[in-house]
Order: sequence, then C-alpha cells, then structure tokens
Amino acid sequence: MIRLGFLGTGWIGRNRMEAMLATGELVAAAICDPSPEMAEQAKAMAPLALEADSLEAMLALELDGVVIATPSAMHAEQCIEAFEAGVAVFCQKPLGRTAAEVEAVLDAARRADRLLGVDLSYRHTAAMQAIRDRIRAGELGKVFAADLTFHNAYGPQSGWFWDPALSGGGCLIDLGVHLVDLALWMFDFPEVSEARATLLRDGRPALPSEAEDYAVAELVLANGVHVRIACSWNLDAGQDAIIEAAFHGTDGGARMRNEDGSFFDFSAELLKGRSAERIASPPDDWGGRAAVEWVRKLAAGERFAASTDGLLESARVLDRLYGRA
Repeated sequence: MIRLGFLGTGWIGRNRMEAMLATGELVAAAICDPSPEMAEQAKAMAPLALEADSLEAMLALELDGVVIATPSAMHAEQCIEAFEAGVAVFCQKPLGRTAAEVEAVLDAARRADRLLGVDLSYRHTAAMQAIRDRIRAGELGKVFAADLTFHNAYGPQSGWFWDPALSGGGCLIDLGVHLVDLALWMFDFPEVSEARATLLRDGRPALPSEAEDYAVAELVLANGVHVRIACSWNLDAGQDAIIEAAFHGTDGGARMRNEDGSFFDFSAELLKGRSAERIASPPDDWGGRAAVEWVRKLAAGERFAASTDGLLESARVLDRLYGRA
C-alpha cells in the first residue's frame, strides 16, 4: 500500500482523493488544508489520516506521493519541494503559471527520478479516447482542422483566479489549458508553427494586469492542422457550459460535445456529410481517471519516465498566446 498526502482538500482535491481511495491501493496518510471545514470533510473520508499544518510537515511523514490541489501560484514551488524530498507528485492543472515554472518542475522531477502526474482529465473521457482511436486508424483521412470550445456560464469564485500574478492568466489558462492540451495530445504533440490569441475582459481588450474572461486563439501545427480555440467565464451560454472538440479530415469528421449543458456527460460522433454515427455516450465516470492512472503507476514502481507527457509543449504554447514568448 502506498502512502499519500493530500495538500488542498477543496472540492476537486476531495473528488480526486475519493477516486484514488477507491482503488484500494493506497493509504491516505496525511491531509493539509488551511480551511478547517475542508480538512474536516477530507478527514471524514480518511479518518486515520494525520492533519499536517504545512507541506514540510507532511513530507516528514515518509510518504510515497503528494496530491496537490492548491491555487495555481503555489503549484510549481510545492511540486519542487516534494520532488526534492524524494516524493512523487500528482498536481492539478496548470502545473505552472508559465513555461519556465513548468520546466523547473520537470527538471526537479527528472533529477529526483520521481513520477509526475497532472490532472489533464479530458484526455481520459471515453469520447476523446474514441475520437483519438479513429484518427489514428485513419478513418478521418488527413485531419486539417480542429475547433475546440469551453464556455462556462459560471466564473471562478476564488479571487486569486482574477489576478494574473497568482493565476498566470484568466479563462485561457484555466479552461483553455485543456483545449490546448487536447489539440496537441491528439497528434502526439507536434511543433506549433503559429500561435496568436485575442484576450477580452468585459467585452474589451484585456489589460496586462487583468485576467481575461473571453479568449479566442489560433494555432497552426507543423503537421498542417489548423486549430481554433474559444473559451470564457460567465458567458451567457443558455446552459451551464458548452464544451466541444471537433476534428475535420479529408474523409470525415469527429466531434465530442457535452450533453444538455453538463460538465460531466459527453458524447462522441463520427461525421460524414449530413450523417452522424455515435461512438461514445454517457454515463462515463471519467473525472478521476488521470488520478487513478497515476496511483497505479506509482504502486507499480514507475518513475519519471512514466510521467504525464506534453506538459512543457502546452505551457510554451500558452506563453506564446499570452505574449510571454
């Protein structure tokens, strides 16, 4: 049984904790959260876990891994601290606010030779897996374009999301990180020859000191695929969310989309002319699959080489879209 510590036990931290505990392959040895309420809810799931008052105190407990679900500004520093203590890490996205932070984390993980997992959970939906399989089988012919969308009728409740110094940006790094990742992951992370974005706040160009609430971006991949990305917070979407990823090829198309505005229910279809063939449908309990994959790799003794791929590539694209590179 591997011993894990859970740093940050808000909704997402507890959700991933629950998925990991369900594998039966670990012990929740410690939890740490500045909110007594959040810590208490986590303790209800793991009553034998010790409560630590800091990451340093948690790392003194001879853990095998740490699960990090804290604000984005803390991710890189906390990951590096864990790796320097010889402990594996599973971290919420984004791994860092900039490509430099992501590269520093990867360097630390490589030096320690410890497993790094990042919660890029949409890769693990049955819908995206089905589309990737069909693209790799050549059923779409040559893919030449992709359109990816994540509009959220809600905005983040925590104030730090709205401070680029703490978050690294607005909706583009919060939601668009998934879209950039999916676009590159679908084609095994090719080089990106062109990248540009328009960032808006309240319908006008966002100032450098502001987090954007609407973003559109265009990428041109070295394999010839033209990618369009759109994402937003607090959009008048007519439903909770609009989440879609469509891929267009010379012999057909494929599309993933959320059903009835759901954040959790996704379907996938193969497209040919005016017809559509469904290839994936809900229900699909995908939310914790990235976390479970990391647990099983860690339990099997996997090290840095088995870490989540494509992290630096996506971070560099986001830097370019924000004008940081």
